Amino acid sequence: MIDTTHTPMIQQYLRIKAEHPEALLFYRMGDFYELFFDDARKVASLLDLTLTSRGQSNGIPIPMAGIPYHAAEPYLAKLLRANERVAICEQVGEPNTQKGPMERRVIRILSPGTVTDEDLLTSDQDVLVLALCGNEQGFGLASLDLCRGRFAVLELKTPEDLLAELERLNPSEILIEECFNKALLPAAFKPQRRPSWEFEPTTAARRLSQHFKVQNLQGFGCAHLTLGLGAAGCLLNYGLETQKSALPHIQGLQLENRDEGLQLDASTRRNLELTRNLQGGDAHTLLFILNHTKTPMGSRLLSRWLQNPLRARPILTQRLDAIARLKQDCSYRDLQNLLQSIGDLERILARVALLSARPRDLSRLAQSLKIIPQLQDLLAHYDHPFITQLLIHLHARPDLCQLLEQALVPEPAALIRDGGVIAPGFDEELDTLRALSNNAQGFLLELEEQEKKTTGLSTLKVGFNRVHGFYIEISRGQSLLAPKHYQRRQTLKNCERYITPELKEFEDKVLSSKERALALEKQLYETLLQDLLIELPLLQETAETLSTLDVLCCLAERAETLNWTRPILGDTAELQIKAGRHPVVEHLQKIPFVANDLSLTDEHRMWIITGPNMGGKSTYMRQAALIVLLAHMGSFVPADSALIGNFDRIFSRIGAFDDLAGGRSTFMVEMTETANILHNATPQSLVLIDEIGRGTSTYDGLALAWAVGYYLANQLQARTLFATHYFELTTLVDELPFMGNLHFEAVEHQEQLIFLHSVKEGPASKSYGLQVAQLAGVPTAVITQAKKKLQSLESV
Repeated sequence: MIDTTHTPMIQQYLRIKAEHPEALLFYRMGDFYELFFDDARKVASLLDLTLTSRGQSNGIPIPMAGIPYHAAEPYLAKLLRANERVAICEQVGEPNTQKGPMERRVIRILSPGTVTDEDLLTSDQDVLVLALCGNEQGFGLASLDLCRGRFAVLELKTPEDLLAELERLNPSEILIEECFNKALLPAAFKPQRRPSWEFEPTTAARRLSQHFKVQNLQGFGCAHLTLGLGAAGCLLNYGLETQKSALPHIQGLQLENRDEGLQLDASTRRNLELTRNLQGGDAHTLLFILNHTKTPMGSRLLSRWLQNPLRARPILTQRLDAIARLKQDCSYRDLQNLLQSIGDLERILARVALLSARPRDLSRLAQSLKIIPQLQDLLAHYDHPFITQLLIHLHARPDLCQLLEQALVPEPAALIRDGGVIAPGFDEELDTLRALSNNAQGFLLELEEQEKKTTGLSTLKVGFNRVHGFYIEISRGQSLLAPKHYQRRQTLKNCERYITPELKEFEDKVLSSKERALALEKQLYETLLQDLLIELPLLQETAETLSTLDVLCCLAERAETLNWTRPILGDTAELQIKAGRHPVVEHLQKIPFVANDLSLTDEHRMWIITGPNMGGKSTYMRQAALIVLLAHMGSFVPADSALIGNFDRIFSRIGAFDDLAGGRSTFMVEMTETANILHNATPQSLVLIDEIGRGTSTYDGLALAWAVGYYLANQLQARTLFATHYFELTTLVDELPFMGNLHFEAVEHQEQLIFLHSVKEGPASKSYGLQVAQLAGVPTAVITQAKKKLQSLESV
């Protein structure tokens, strides 16, 4: 209940705050957004603001903090990065037209996963909000990208599948059902609980059908879902709640099927450092090497291709064919030169749909549409089916381009509220209003000359001040000669001031013309947005096509520049790589990279890899996985040649770390990841295992490593690379003929260890552990003592 001892303004604030308890309420007061009570304390701490006070509550000063509304974006961005939600409360009433405080209303809620403002976004990263329900027996997951207009749903069977999807999607925000077990999520995520009724499948299906204006969801292929539809219904409700408007750019619900893609679990995605390195940054990742796109939307699509490798051979062949064609004569260069002038149409169109597009968004849209005919001319010369298909979905819309160019000034103001957006000549009434405002001085000079001639009064002047408006001034000596139709407005010591009906009419026009011009300009701008809404589907298709073209040109450029080759796509789980290279390591190191071959077939399902630390075992395994993954995204690969089979999954058990937040030791993490592999690998899976068993005692570790290797090769028949320091495992090849040994060479020269980084068949002869320790700077006395101990152990 609101305390009636508060001022009417604070009472209004508290009423609105009660409707949005989980959001920071940015309450507009004049030129500032103000926050009170706990919101003020939190924002002052997060943004390093000065905490002041306004009025009292129960005799205690009410904390207050504020930021200027015209410079709010940097503050909002910082709050969103801190995972806060912000409710923007604006003044919607007219001043001086009502008793009590001006009417205010929350017009939008900003949250980390639903923000679309350009100033609050990172251009090369998707912003996703997820909704999640279910339990260990199955999960429903829906994802929404408001900036792109993509809405997707899928159902998952196991907690491991859920973790893999969270690692792939990397959402900015997660909504969970209020009864959901939060312990199933990684500790880094801070989910927001939502009431269970929002996840009710029948209600959700009805809500979704109403939004898409369809009788049922059969056409989207997801009518059979229960948990998935519940999550999608909650997510749609959340999108409408935060945007406070319809979502016309959300035009479909896509059913995702994990079996259609090459699956990677959460651990494998981290180990391969696809888009984020092990430290959480984006430097020196596979995406870092690949990304030479020319548009922000192309950059994001490249990341999605990398995170969603496919198994569908027709799609992959299409992409490879197109890359090969663009690579001929480096013809991708002309296309890239044009693409770099294309704006971020995906996000511009999302803001158009939400009616929040700014004038410069529309200006960039017009500039981008002007370039499309040039792209069409270039693409028309390619005799290639996939490129021709892209050309069909590229819509220039010259009429729309012309409308935008006629409607907007070349460099419009940042915000429509400032005016200066609609071009002269676009609207006759607006031009008239602007002329009145801008040409008032000329009218006054002309009127003054006319009145002087008519009256013959030499001291007559026409002037203006803010208090009394326009006036005709006559000296006191000539004031008796003033015409009868002059109406006295003000008497001063040395003169009289008058107004005439003609001047009064002009005054009314001028004083209201600026306000009326701004209102009309806003109205014309809103009409322009409505015109664009009609064109939204074709414009979205154009944006998607431009993104695809950008990614294909990027992959063609990378293939040419980095000397990558087109892979041959096989139908069986066979892997034949000649002179394969690790794309990231090769790019970073200054010395030439040592390329190596790899063959995984029915005759050799598993290789046991031995050799010294730093010899190249981990790099060799990772490069095999990256080459397979690149082929499954439709890219050329870093090798002289490559036959890539149709793999279903890539698993990796590489590296060791504690899960302190989850209360798991290094060995427990290692065994959990190994169990996941043993439960889910198939004969079409690629498995990478590095140093399994080292988290426990030597004999336990050796026994586990032996049993795991035997099970993978004999029972699961997965294609496996198994790196180990347990030399006893090299004898597995005597029991299983489809296994083999590989080792990395190293030589000692003048008491120095030299790594050759080349792979050879057969087991390693030495581990060189003490030599590596010496290279790491372990004191000589320790190395000497270790050598003596080693000799005694080997004699035993």
